[in-house]
Amino acid sequence: MPGAIQPDLVRRLKTVADPAISPDGSKAAYTLSQVDPENWESSSRIMLLDLETGDAVELTAGSKDSGPRFSPDGNTVGFLRTDDKDRKQLWTVTPGGEEPAQITESAGGVVDFVWSPDSRQVVFCADVSPDAPTSSDEEADSKLPQVKEVRRIRFRYDTLGWRGDSHFHLFLADLETGEQRQLTDGDWDDGAPAWSPDGRRIAFISGRRDDRDQKAQTEAYVMPAEGGEPELWSQGLSSVGALAWEPDGQRLLVVGSEAPGFLVSWQGWLYILEPGREPARITDDSFRPVVAFGPTGRPPEMRWSKDNGILLLGDVEGESFLYRVNPVDGTAKPVAGGGQSSSDLSLDSQARRGIVVSSMPQSPADLHVVGMKDGSSRQGTGHNREYLAEHPPARMEKFSVNRRGWDIECRLFLPPDFDPAGSYPMVLDIHGGPNGAFYDSFTPWQQVLATAGYVVLAANPRGSSTYGDDFMMAVLGDWGGEDYLDLMAAVEETAARPYVDETRLGVHGYSYGGYMTSWIIGHTNRFKAAVVGAPCINLHSMYGTSDIGVSFGEIQWGGSIAEAVEEGYEQMALKMLERSPIAYVNRVETPVLLLHGEADARCPISQSEEYFTMLKRLGKEVEMVRFPDCSHLFPRMGHPKMREEYLERTLGWFNSRLGKG
Repeated sequence: MPGAIQPDLVRRLKTVADPAISPDGSKAAYTLSQVDPENWESSSRIMLLDLETGDAVELTAGSKDSGPRFSPDGNTVGFLRTDDKDRKQLWTVTPGGEEPAQITESAGGVVDFVWSPDSRQVVFCADVSPDAPTSSDEEADSKLPQVKEVRRIRFRYDTLGWRGDSHFHLFLADLETGEQRQLTDGDWDDGAPAWSPDGRRIAFISGRRDDRDQKAQTEAYVMPAEGGEPELWSQGLSSVGALAWEPDGQRLLVVGSEAPGFLVSWQGWLYILEPGREPARITDDSFRPVVAFGPTGRPPEMRWSKDNGILLLGDVEGESFLYRVNPVDGTAKPVAGGGQSSSDLSLDSQARRGIVVSSMPQSPADLHVVGMKDGSSRQGTGHNREYLAEHPPARMEKFSVNRRGWDIECRLFLPPDFDPAGSYPMVLDIHGGPNGAFYDSFTPWQQVLATAGYVVLAANPRGSSTYGDDFMMAVLGDWGGEDYLDLMAAVEETAARPYVDETRLGVHGYSYGGYMTSWIIGHTNRFKAAVVGAPCINLHSMYGTSDIGVSFGEIQWGGSIAEAVEEGYEQMALKMLERSPIAYVNRVETPVLLLHGEADARCPISQSEEYFTMLKRLGKEVEMVRFPDCSHLFPRMGHPKMREEYLERTLGWFNSRLGKG
């Protein structure tokens, strides 16, 4: 008999990622991850899918293998394998051939790699730490307590942890001779390498700007393949998030932005770069190119081909498409997609067939095979079909609420057995960012709540990305302003429906969503239960304790603390306090559950501690759950036990306060 999707979906569902199609388009390698339901151990291996028969077999048998990439000649697959010191190393394997061979022994671990056009060399990106032990004596000393010296603002990074003076740099490995050497160095990060078509140059993204410690901005550089002084190609752009070569190797295509301090993960545009010329922007903001998240993320493939123009993934209004863009006038047309959230793309050598990783409202991510000529698309994998047959997902409905000239798009998730004549409690779910967005996709906590009998409202208020630059920028300097009113308008519109029980409303949010959840309950008693995940509670203390307090906070909260000291620090401090949920803690009447990772560097756990202490001192109903060794991203990437517990605690809190327990 079909049942609800329980928090144990963390151990029941398998995850598909890292697609790599063979040059001839006949096969695809990908990473398949799963959790052992008994011992909670996560494992991942490389699978090889025959795109004609649909048969998939194991290509590697390691317990932590990921990130496959075919060599251009199609004979070898490179991949990353985690060693016994929890570092990823580059390995190669020949499909149907010999055992895998280890290529690197990087002290800091490898995060990405790219094959040379002739398949003889690999450029890889590895972590370089000046504090790593270099001798047995130093290694022995390292077992004693060691002080840590901090010389820059960005000395740590969420999920990566302590960075100190560590940086990511590029290395070259010759697979025939075994020689390896470092190509880049310096007090900055280099990554995302791309070989020129003739194999003589390497383009890459670097954070070597003079103001790199204050702003998370990047540039595109090109250097000789054998190493040498890099040449800046993106002069005039503030940030670059992905790049690809023109077919003849004369120009570069990048996803970039001209706005100071602006991150291309929020909204980027396509630019064509040539040495000595200003970047030429060719697209508008009618879609957002998909780029990688974080300093170690691998960007989805973006291809500039002779016959097919520019091919890349793009998002618009919470949906993903595979786009074809004319490099002359920037005209963009969808090839395939819609009704899904796509995170990765791989194209064969002729750009005739592609593999896309996509999630849909009724299913987690799977591989989808796309024909570039006719736009045909079919599902290539279905590792979770049996589970989904036994546990039907929630139904999704979309609608919009118009507020002051903006359409606020909403997604409503309904129980599988939804009866419009029934009566249901409702939970408002708020995304992070604030420049994130809810998509047409499968989100675990939304599915757990909806299949348990809740109506789940997921709104994209102003500030959400994929709705254009103006809509997204409207939240800057106005946290808790119009974004709050957008959300409440969506709540009122939905709560007025006859099947929603207005006396049983809950609210949940994580990160910026946690900020907004705590802001909401400080401004209305409409909700009977609140789950606040990893919130930003006090903008003033957040500025000095978050790993992005300066680079992110100065853009989002309306100014620089350094400038405020000269112009009137007290006024700036009061403004930040006015927009901080902690300033309204005395008004809170909603029972609050705080969920926070103890290793969170993005929204430090001290934010929840401040809120908990104030609420508790005022006699409010509040509980705090601390997740040991968990970063800001733990609900998606953390230990399976912690991820499942997050879902259990959230469901349990709403069940007990909204009458579902």
